[in-house]
Amino acid sequence: MLDEIHIALEQLADPERAALLQRYFKTGPGEYGEGDRFHGIRVPEIRRLSRQYHGIAMANVLQLLHSPMHEERLLALFILVLKFNKGSAAEQEEIFGLYLANTEYINNWDLIDSSAGHIVGAYLDGRDTAPLYRLARSDSLWERRIAIMATSYFIGQDSFDGTLMIATMLINDNHDLIHKAVGWMLREVGKRDCQAEEKFLREHYRHMPRTMLRYAIERFPEEKRRAYLSGSI
Repeated sequence: MLDEIHIALEQLADPERAALLQRYFKTGPGEYGEGDRFHGIRVPEIRRLSRQYHGIAMANVLQLLHSPMHEERLLALFILVLKFNKGSAAEQEEIFGLYLANTEYINNWDLIDSSAGHIVGAYLDGRDTAPLYRLARSDSLWERRIAIMATSYFIGQDSFDGTLMIATMLINDNHDLIHKAVGWMLREVGKRDCQAEEKFLREHYRHMPRTMLRYAIERFPEEKRRAYLSGSI
């Protein structure tokens, strides 16, 4: 089955698009995606393959997740999300454990954003969220992003405490990809409860990284946005 998947991926590969993706995902020396490699396959095609092959054995999914090729790791994560959604409680626990045991391979923002909420957040909903705090304190950029993005699931359930707690932990993070993710999740909180977002912002906005603040207030009326950016709230 894995050979069949590799053939399908090779048939969809686009070298010109791969070269563009190499630049877009910052794969050069010293950049956050250093060394990542691409087939050049569009995301809808990868999603289609995930639906076609979602029944493959977990060992095969793990092989895809350990691939040096970005789209193969993304395919593995799409399959894990499908398996999680259809799985028993025991199967969901296994997938959650496998996910956290393999974070070194979930190593770019799109891989995280398309899976962390659906697996980590969904599993921890109603459970002890201590694993998120461990991730938020990690030296790994990607584990920290998993921590905040996992809370997207909680936001969808109109539960904001987890997001605001992780946002507080990451408020002084030094990486732009965390600034963007935290600001994005704060904005999502605000879509459902503007008062909850603004309560957080009034306490923290003066010492938030500028990018984080800009993302968080993106949907605010222009006058209020200017007031936050000028520090006059």
